[in-house]
Amino acid sequence: MGQIRHHIVWLALILGSFEGYSADFFAAANGFFAKYVKEGQVAYASLHENPASLEELVKTIAAFDLKSADDGTKKAFMINAYNILAIKGIIDHYPAKSPLKINNFFDAKVYTVAGEKLSLNQLEKERLYPFANDPRLHFVLVCAAVSCPKLASFAYTPKDVEEQVEEQTKATLNDGEFIKAKGSKVELSEIFRWYEKDFKKDGKSVLAFINTYREEKFPVKTRVGYYTYNWNLNTQ
Repeated sequence: MGQIRHHIVWLALILGSFEGYSADFFAAANGFFAKYVKEGQVAYASLHENPASLEELVKTIAAFDLKSADDGTKKAFMINAYNILAIKGIIDHYPAKSPLKINNFFDAKVYTVAGEKLSLNQLEKERLYPFANDPRLHFVLVCAAVSCPKLASFAYTPKDVEEQVEEQTKATLNDGEFIKAKGSKVELSEIFRWYEKDFKKDGKSVLAFINTYREEKFPVKTRVGYYTYNWNLNTQ
């Protein structure tokens, strides 16, 4: 029965049954993150031992038809695809201790994403960001490192993606490990330095952007520094 079901799924893909396989992808991705991600950390050892669910998701990402998708579906798909393929890149080189221990992790490895051959950086910077133009994406895309924002234990879905991204941004910018307040100074993730222009595009300062989501706002004169990014693997 399993073999028959597998062929039915792929026949639906070939025939372009978009709604069915689209819903299946988001449901499968949601189950995957719920099972293998806890408090932002990934069970790489378990996945390495049993990679079947990951491999199925990678196949679906390759065959996904974005031409028939609305904007919510495109955004949710690309976010999930990035996070899943980052995990795939680690599993392919497991037991790597860091994505930076894998040669050119973000550019050399090419994946098939909705029929296109793309690296992680191309997916992020040439497809998702130009399409979405949303600085909040920096808090939902997770590059397999400790200093990344915490990986969600759910999949982003077409219907709820804007609310999910907003909530994940709020959670990240109120996380004392990500935003380190120290008296009259705050130490920020280097993400805010690397992508400074994304956070200042509306004419606001980086601190003003952060304060938009903070429960405890930083005073305007707060001194800003950056802590060193920890590239060790975000593993359980």
